[in-house]
Amino acid sequence: MLSLRDLKKLDRDDLLDLVGLQRASSTDWVAPALTALGVGLLVGVGVGLLLAPKPGAELRNDLRDKLRSAQDALPDQLKGATASTGASSTRSVP
Repeated sequence: MLSLRDLKKLDRDDLLDLVGLQRASSTDWVAPALTALGVGLLVGVGVGLLLAPKPGAELRNDLRDKLRSAQDALPDQLKGATASTGASSTRSVP
C-alpha cells in the first residue's frame, strides 16, 4: 500500500496508471482524421465519376485538353507577370 508521502511524489501519469488509465496524446486523432479524409476524397471522386454527364473517355479527353491549354498559357502569363512587375519596379519614387 502507498503511504501519503509516496502519493505526494506521484505525478498525473503515475496516478492514471494506478487506476488503469492512460492519458491520450493530443496527436492521437491526426492519423484517423487523415485516413477518413482520404477515404472520403476517394469515395467522392468515384461517385463524381459515376454520376458524370459525359462518358469516361470524353471526360478524360476534356480534362487533358484543359490541362494542355493551361500548360501552354502558363509561360505567357509568367512573362506578362514579370513584365508588369519589372515595369512597376523601375518607377522612381518622388
